[in-house]
Amino acid sequence: MFDIDWNMIVQSRGLLMTGMWLTLQVTAVAIVAGLGLGVVLAAMSVVRVPILNWLAKTYVSLFRSIPLVMLLLWFFLIVPQVLKSVLNISPSVDIRLISAMVAFSLLEAAFFCEIIRAGIQSLPAGQFNAAKALGMNWAQSMRLIILPQALRKMLPITLTQCIVIFQDTSLVYVIALGDFFSRAKSVGERDGTLIQMLLFAGLTYWVICSAATIIVKLVQKKSEV
Repeated sequence: MFDIDWNMIVQSRGLLMTGMWLTLQVTAVAIVAGLGLGVVLAAMSVVRVPILNWLAKTYVSLFRSIPLVMLLLWFFLIVPQVLKSVLNISPSVDIRLISAMVAFSLLEAAFFCEIIRAGIQSLPAGQFNAAKALGMNWAQSMRLIILPQALRKMLPITLTQCIVIFQDTSLVYVIALGDFFSRAKSVGERDGTLIQMLLFAGLTYWVICSAATIIVKLVQKKSEV
């Protein structure tokens, strides 16, 4: 009843690939920028400086409490105005893409912060004492001893969060950004094959996420050895 017309998909492959490229761009930026900021926030949350603890907790609480769709709309309205007032942005730059990347990066930083903080606090206190015994200051201990171990320990959860980010990028349709899901939907509406295209889009997400899940399990199994 809902057989997928593969010929129609092949004919629209250019449009779909463009959408998938945009999806991967948003996902990659959110992972890299979110992870980088998440490491900083995690370090702020464990250092014995109350004001930094409070700032990190407030950031995490704020961004984890706001629905992603609302965050995307906020940044779509705010970021373009800020960028235009600070930088001479070229009209060729897709400001919706920049807005989505900023929103996803700031949101994911909150989740990565909690993952890494849990990893740091799960390490035995002897690791901190050993670093101190070697004459390292706090920053050197975190960079050379604590963070590498915490990131390795939290690697499976971190990779799982990356899969979630890939799935969540489909929400950029609310700011009319042409990601893979939006492109598939528009092709379906154009050709009167909306159900088939939505099934195809779901099948594509399932294949990619399943492959990523297998990789996560392999990494998890290897890290337990």
